[in-house]
Amino acid sequence: MLYVDPRSCVGCGACTTACPVGAIVPDTALTPEQEPFREVNAAYYDVFPHADRTPLALVPPQRRLRRPRPVRVAVVGAGPAGLYTADELLCHPEVTVDVLDRLPTPYGLLRAGVAPDHRHTKEAERLFRAIEEQPGFRYLLGVDVGRDVTRAELDEHYDAVVWTVGASADRRLDVPGEDLPGSCSATALVGWYNGHPDHRDLEVHLDHERVVVVGNGNVALDVARVLTADPDALAATDVADHALAALRTSAVREVVVLGRRGPDQASFTTPELIGLAGLRDVDVVADLGGAEVTGEGVRARVLRELAARRPDPRGRRIVLRFLTSPVRVGGTGRVGGVEVVRNELVPDAAGVPRAKATGETELLEAGMVLRSVGYRGMPVAGLPHDPVTGTVPNDAGRVEPGTYVAGWAKRGPTGFLGTNKTCAQETVEALLDDLDAGLLDAPETRDGDLAAVLARRGVPVVDLAGWRAIDREERRRGEAAGRPRVKITDPAEAREVALRRGRRRRAVSASWR
Repeated sequence: MLYVDPRSCVGCGACTTACPVGAIVPDTALTPEQEPFREVNAAYYDVFPHADRTPLALVPPQRRLRRPRPVRVAVVGAGPAGLYTADELLCHPEVTVDVLDRLPTPYGLLRAGVAPDHRHTKEAERLFRAIEEQPGFRYLLGVDVGRDVTRAELDEHYDAVVWTVGASADRRLDVPGEDLPGSCSATALVGWYNGHPDHRDLEVHLDHERVVVVGNGNVALDVARVLTADPDALAATDVADHALAALRTSAVREVVVLGRRGPDQASFTTPELIGLAGLRDVDVVADLGGAEVTGEGVRARVLRELAARRPDPRGRRIVLRFLTSPVRVGGTGRVGGVEVVRNELVPDAAGVPRAKATGETELLEAGMVLRSVGYRGMPVAGLPHDPVTGTVPNDAGRVEPGTYVAGWAKRGPTGFLGTNKTCAQETVEALLDDLDAGLLDAPETRDGDLAAVLARRGVPVVDLAGWRAIDREERRRGEAAGRPRVKITDPAEAREVALRRGRRRRAVSASWR
């Protein structure tokens, strides 16, 4: 009997043989809050009974190139998808990989998207450190593809380019008042409290007792949990300094999470729900909107238990409210509330339950409204774009021979951190197929190595040594404050820390000469 901690697991598929983040816990060590997972685990075999079988993690023979030659690949995007792609490529000794990102720091959503109180999940960066240290790996961070270097130039310098640029835009609510100050995306708030440079100056209104979050996926639950968390507990995490200061003076006592459909159709995962229900210093309740929770599984029972709770009016509270949609965000000069309508579920022609407004409306006073209704990929200059899915049209990651995609740009905003591993494997297989078929010609560069080209243009590139310097400085500041790290949120300061290390290295080298 094993328990996989959802806060730690990155879905990499290694599991008991080589869990990199210590997510595997024996049933004898479960905490009271984790006890529901004993039944979740055991119930698997009720649904999928089978006899003992061969282990699932058999390692297949390593593929080798049919036409060995030096191969240079650029990966655009240093998030999990990009690093997993680099890892797959570097299984081949002929391949060298340059990973580019516009920020001076890597790891994408692992650094700027995972909630600060999910410290175990962030330990997946140990995986990425191992990838970075492989022969043939190089960072070109702080490089904005499109501004500092064009797609055509990448094609000139590399045998192939893999784009792992994610889905950077949020879906809108399309209701009146959505653009009032105090109304923004949950993604922006996550970036704000995680120290993402793009969101460090976000105007966050925490001077009202209620915040409304529209959408009930895992990100919505993360936001609700952070906004109601004890600031002293958050102080032990890597939450951004500016966010911690604001949360210490926050007046927020209640976060209402709106779901347009019923509890059975909620987007959050069962592990996230169990984690939320197990909070000890925040009341978590459910307003089912007249709907019934069907089924007898753990998820259903947790939702019924939340619906039966009676919160302490003196404490902080998270309300999971179902069958409710926003119709208008109101306020004078800034958000003052949101008008919502009660829904009912009506089966469509295929029998799928759809939310239909009843006409019964209500005004919820709130000082901030956050939309958390999904992400959307934006067009990349020079690449095809599907406006419906927000992805780059591809065949198993292949856009055309020499151009590939992985991650959300390939499959849309679905899956978890570890989903990017299998996604990267598929894309790299397509790239290797093209290499073996002789479809990828060696690059014909006229002006040498790309790093040298960028240096001549005055682009302050942060390499692996520079990132290590930033990482050490953040950890040093964190140690002084009793925290894991204090993030450097100003890109210029991060580049200066990285380049200062480079100047010291050159000075030491000169002194030895």
